[in-house]
Amino acid sequence: MNNGLVIGGANSGCGKTSIALALMAWFGRQGKKVVPFKVGPDFIDPGHHTRITGIQSTNLDGWMLNREVNEELFARHAARGDIALVEGVMGLFDGYDGKSEAGSSAQMAKWLGLPVLLVVNAQSMARSAAALVQGYENFDPDLQFAGVIFNKLGSPGHLDYLQEALEGAVRMPCLGGILRSRDLAIPERHLGLYTAEDFALNPDLNQGLAEIIERSLDTDRLLELIAAESLAPDLETAPPGTGDGVSKDRLRAAHQECLPHGGSRDRASRKKVRIAVARDKAFCFYYQDNLELLEQAGAEIVLFSPLQDGRLPQGIQGIYLGGGYPELYADRLAANTALLGAINAKSRQGMPIYAECGGFMYLCRELQTLEGETYGLCSCFPFSCSMLPRLKALGYREVQLETETLLGPPGETIRGHEFHYSQLTSPSDLVGRVYRKHSRKGREQEREGFVVNKTLGSYIHLHFGSNPQAAESFVNSCREFAEEAGNGEG
Repeated sequence: MNNGLVIGGANSGCGKTSIALALMAWFGRQGKKVVPFKVGPDFIDPGHHTRITGIQSTNLDGWMLNREVNEELFARHAARGDIALVEGVMGLFDGYDGKSEAGSSAQMAKWLGLPVLLVVNAQSMARSAAALVQGYENFDPDLQFAGVIFNKLGSPGHLDYLQEALEGAVRMPCLGGILRSRDLAIPERHLGLYTAEDFALNPDLNQGLAEIIERSLDTDRLLELIAAESLAPDLETAPPGTGDGVSKDRLRAAHQECLPHGGSRDRASRKKVRIAVARDKAFCFYYQDNLELLEQAGAEIVLFSPLQDGRLPQGIQGIYLGGGYPELYADRLAANTALLGAINAKSRQGMPIYAECGGFMYLCRELQTLEGETYGLCSCFPFSCSMLPRLKALGYREVQLETETLLGPPGETIRGHEFHYSQLTSPSDLVGRVYRKHSRKGREQEREGFVVNKTLGSYIHLHFGSNPQAAESFVNSCREFAEEAGNGEG
């Protein structure tokens, strides 16, 4: 599969997520197997992508992952379908700083050799919209555009006016425009849009999204653009300067190099371990690549629900608790005392447990909501955690391991992202901290990564693709636990 588009916005909030979902639904109705991607560390948008397309969305990221890993991820996953739709992050050229394209959707489009479909919020704009589009078109001559879509139009006449303004001013075609409508919006809350688990994109809504594209855009032109040879990047043959083409052999080699101890033969000879992964409305923030790297290292992923299950899955040797919204379900999580006790017992037994952000909060002694209610939780860590009405932390992070941990030996570095509205209100010096934490710009921050027994918790969502040794080390820790426990459940 070689066809694809990056859906880039002129700015954050222009509606690119809604339009990306609508395009995924529409291409699906045309019989196309759509493979979705998301640029940046976002968890919520990929969940909606997956619900629309039926194919797991994959995160691409220009800071957490190097170029070759991004290219390998795209090539491997895109091969599963007919068209790849890559939703960008922020504004098209927005990245880590104002001096370079680093971390931007534009950079990712060039790495992958994909054209950009530009989404412009035209609300309260007239002829000035043409100047904006012209600026985007000329800002980076190496970037290829498939066309522009105007969003949040006031009327059909508004689109006519904008198309007149574009004539002779820009080269990219205008593929149409979408009227302001609540039908093309997903409700939001403090961490962003509602998750796919909480806001179901049912078949009727999927059809409605597809119909918006059908009546609003020049779909014949869109199909022609997708089919055009110029919009069919090939990472195997693309010349330098258009993405530094990577051969299929190089991609395979790069993927194997990411995995320690050689190749698949060595891993296949090692005993598999079962890792219980929390997955429900309260815990749904996972990088798909993390789960796949755990599987490649020899893990069998077994899902469970802290909201509904009274016990852990049978025969497990490890637990992985991702982020999410435990504060919204604190009463139900606290009421499930059987599972809270089971997880606490596993922690005391020395079972490897890894928890991020919301999962870390769940392992604390108690959680206080904004309403002032306090709920007892797993008590693996002797911390109280409180929700805040404002953002506590946001940004990319690099951690260096200071001691031997579930994720590797001292000195190993792993990259990730931090985003939360809560804080620890009773930190204890008795709990070891094993992460030396730095911001994206290298500024050292307060040490993090808390360890009790073999339970490791942190507010940082780490991406194992930045250092797949972390996944291998976690699985090895689970194997060691299984051997110590007599090859059974701990």
